[in-house]
Amino acid sequence: MSHLTPPRQLPDIEAGVDPDAPVTSDAAATSGDTATAKPAVPEQPQSADEAAASTDGEPGEDEGATPTGGPPAAESTDPSEPGAKPAAELDVEQTAAAPDSAETTTPEATPPSRPGWFGWRRRYPRAARAVRVGTSVLAGALVLAVLLVPNRLDRINVQSFLRLPVEAIFLAALLLVLPSKARRISAGALGVFLGLTTVLKCLDMGFRQTLARPFDLVFDWVLLSDGADWVKDSFGRSGEVLAIVGVIVLLILVLVLSALAVVRLANVMARHRPVAVRTTLVLGIAWIICFTVGAQFGGVTLATKGYAQYLANRVQYVRDGLGDADVFKKQLAVDAFAKTPPDQLLTGLHGKDVMFTFIESYGRVAIDDPAMAPEIDATLQEGNARLKSAGFAARSGWLRSPVTGAGSWLAHSTFLSGLWIKNQQRYRTVTTSDRATLTSYFKKTGDWRTVGIVPGVRKAWPEGKYFGLDHIYDSTHLGYQGPYFSWTPVPDQFSLEAFQKLEHGKKNRDPIMAEIILASSHNPWSPIAHTIDWKDLGDGKVFYKIKKEGTNPTEVWKSAKRVRTEYRKAIQYSLDSLTQWMQRYGDDNTVLVFLGDHQPVPTVTGGTANRDVPVTIVARDPKVLDRVSDWGWTEGLKPAKNGPEWSMDTFRDRFMTAFGPHSN
Repeated sequence: MSHLTPPRQLPDIEAGVDPDAPVTSDAAATSGDTATAKPAVPEQPQSADEAAASTDGEPGEDEGATPTGGPPAAESTDPSEPGAKPAAELDVEQTAAAPDSAETTTPEATPPSRPGWFGWRRRYPRAARAVRVGTSVLAGALVLAVLLVPNRLDRINVQSFLRLPVEAIFLAALLLVLPSKARRISAGALGVFLGLTTVLKCLDMGFRQTLARPFDLVFDWVLLSDGADWVKDSFGRSGEVLAIVGVIVLLILVLVLSALAVVRLANVMARHRPVAVRTTLVLGIAWIICFTVGAQFGGVTLATKGYAQYLANRVQYVRDGLGDADVFKKQLAVDAFAKTPPDQLLTGLHGKDVMFTFIESYGRVAIDDPAMAPEIDATLQEGNARLKSAGFAARSGWLRSPVTGAGSWLAHSTFLSGLWIKNQQRYRTVTTSDRATLTSYFKKTGDWRTVGIVPGVRKAWPEGKYFGLDHIYDSTHLGYQGPYFSWTPVPDQFSLEAFQKLEHGKKNRDPIMAEIILASSHNPWSPIAHTIDWKDLGDGKVFYKIKKEGTNPTEVWKSAKRVRTEYRKAIQYSLDSLTQWMQRYGDDNTVLVFLGDHQPVPTVTGGTANRDVPVTIVARDPKVLDRVSDWGWTEGLKPAKNGPEWSMDTFRDRFMTAFGPHSN
């Protein structure tokens, strides 16, 4: 037989080969070929699920597996087989090839395999097994936590996690019935979805702590940039950057961990399919029984479908938000005073200077909370005595704000437009419409100059034109050269003094209608200013020393008690500034309407759902208060606990009716 003829390769299992036949060549022995040394055991066929399970293990998990691509099988030495070479000739060939074979097959030339974690699992098998089991347990705990965690901080407790979620059972069943490739893809996608809902729950927690409502997937995205601005104003540019970077990193981490957790669980169930199937079936039956009988543990229902209900509520929330635009457009078209002639508008206030003043975060909690009530009550009594000494009288009631915690502009537009502005979409719609506001009706008469004192505005504010203001004084046009107090650009006392110098104190002027926003009581209430002699205000640089003596917001917000204390002090400062201004500069033609725009954050309110804010009318002319005598409001600056509670959007029409030509 010619040596140029390639040797014929034998199949892995050769019929008639003696299992005890000796190996005839060292090269054959070192080649690793076992076809001629012993009969091969036929490989048992795998099911599709078993095959998938075998591929789902971690790299290097099957440490005893033989790598593919080994050397070719040795030629048969059976001389009876057609085409076989004589043993002597074969020995010559093998001897000639031995150096090359030895060079490629010696143990020194083949690096040892290092299965999994760079060989660590082989050296420490028990520890490796503990890590694998621990990782699987942590993955399961993470998925259960995502499914069970409430979207409210005040509802998170140990009992919340001692429940059986039906969603986990459905998830396990789905992953068990899917084939290998579809299972991997589905596990990753479902993990990312769980991560996204976790982020949404965290947003809900934050919004409930700030606005006492969940995050609105339709309208609230713009508020995230406002939140970043608040962090910048409160903690500086570096604080804002760190917060944004931290949020992004945390978001990515949550999505990755949740995806890896679900994939890990899917692989474990595939490797232990029989056990996983039985466990899922048992848990499903247990859930049905517990749900049917209403089984509870520590007052908490064991069988829950809370995650599915949460998703359903969010979907409905989005649908309601998308349909809200049509509802609001119908409300926008209704205005009882749209066709009223200008000379019949607000006739009961002709010749008066009217000031609509909002005190930031001045809510009912400041008056009703036992921890704050004594100090606030003393401030209101002092203010009332101060006003009486100057000849003024007051009437007070309650208004229900559309927001709580934040969103002042929504409350302002509700009060002035007579519409319930509860979200950003409604705000944008009304401020781009021709809907008349309380301020624009003053302007429509032609009898008042309308101005805005808005120290919280630090950039372009196109909505100002909608509110019917002839001139707007923002934070850069009040003459203030002092420091910011956290978010607050201008202290209230300086804002009111600037209004006196720029508008109210001028001689030979027309009556003024002013919208004034006092911002010193804006969150985070640290540091805060305090009243000084009005003659010492100057250009505001005196407040540098006052700020330096104030508190640090980072330290204040470590304690809810300190937060409430600083909030109370901020409200007292705003009330003192306003009543002192009225005593100092008010006259027979001055009419002041002041109110809170919303309740403070739940850290101060304790999570109450109440949205009431105080509202007060102050005037020296008794005819002004006579016009509202039928409102049932309380005499003085403090409304009675059982006083009338109106929705804030109804005030505009009530006010215009009371001071119209047909009022008694």
